[in-house]
Amino acid sequence: MIEQVLARHNSALRVKITVKTLISLGIIALAVILPQLIHLALGAPGGVKWLPMYLPVLLGGCLLGWKWGLGVGILSPLISFAITALAGDPMPALVRLPYMIVELAVFAAVSGLFSQRIAKNGWMAFPAVLLAEVAGRLTFLAIAAIFQSVSPLSAEVVWSQIQTGLLGMVLQAVVVPFIVMGLRLLLIKDKE
Repeated sequence: MIEQVLARHNSALRVKITVKTLISLGIIALAVILPQLIHLALGAPGGVKWLPMYLPVLLGGCLLGWKWGLGVGILSPLISFAITALAGDPMPALVRLPYMIVELAVFAAVSGLFSQRIAKNGWMAFPAVLLAEVAGRLTFLAIAAIFQSVSPLSAEVVWSQIQTGLLGMVLQAVVVPFIVMGLRLLLIKDKE
């Protein structure tokens, strides 16, 4: 969606890269801060239930497209882990980190595939987010099943986490598209 706005304004490549980089950094910062706030308010169970890092990553995919979204999806848990590990309480936990990197990369890439369609029709954010959530969670479950013999995260544990986070996923499936549609309206208001 951002790419279409920048193209409509005939932005130079340097401007496009700068804008996308700044938006990506803001989204990654939100993906680091939001889980901290949820964990402060609700503890670790709140993070598993509400999945606060997922919301910014889904936004990143919808706004930035699959390539930049993929970067946001990969970097968000890595940067969160690096920063929070310095404080002695890494989030996500090291055992969960590789799974989360892959899951969030899928979230961002799938939602990002809809970015051009969202630029034309904001309502496309709903299927973008829903398909991204389903694909990401199925990927998480599949990877856990494949690696359960060498990882403490078995398919059963992951399935339990998926069930626990269902309310957060449903809430994000509603909230994220409305945020995207609102941003779309602000960004394309001068189109006509």
